[in-house]
Amino acid sequence: MAGDTPFRFRFRVRYGECDAQGVVFNARYADFVDISVNEYIRTLFGDYQHLLDQDLDIQVVSLTVNWKAPAKFDDVLEARIRAGRIGNTSFTLHLEFFRYGDEAFIADADVTYVVIQPSVMGKVTIPDHIRELLEKGAPGELISHAGEVA
Repeated sequence: MAGDTPFRFRFRVRYGECDAQGVVFNARYADFVDISVNEYIRTLFGDYQHLLDQDLDIQVVSLTVNWKAPAKFDDVLEARIRAGRIGNTSFTLHLEFFRYGDEAFIADADVTYVVIQPSVMGKVTIPDHIRELLEKGAPGELISHAGEVA
């Protein structure tokens, strides 16, 4: 059932994202969270600019990453995203990263955003229409930038 399947985003590990040990450098996982959430937000709202046009934006206030296994150059990773807590002015997304092909569990992350009004740089209550989209999520959606062969 699609409702049981989270939003998925696939991307390929690039050479420059790896360290001297030949694995993805730990700090790159923040980038991986960011690109994955950008695709998720684009899927939910149609375009990030749509938020900005409403004088709304989101800012990271917390990011926690837990590493489970190494990822290497040219691996295709799949980020799976589900909504976590949706509060008054903030929301949390939970991401899990798996290696496409063998399903190795690479890492997970929780990222919390606060919703702000850019014109005053202050936080605001999550508008109802945004809350509804976050609660619904994008179950079963898959976006790939990896060029993998299914």
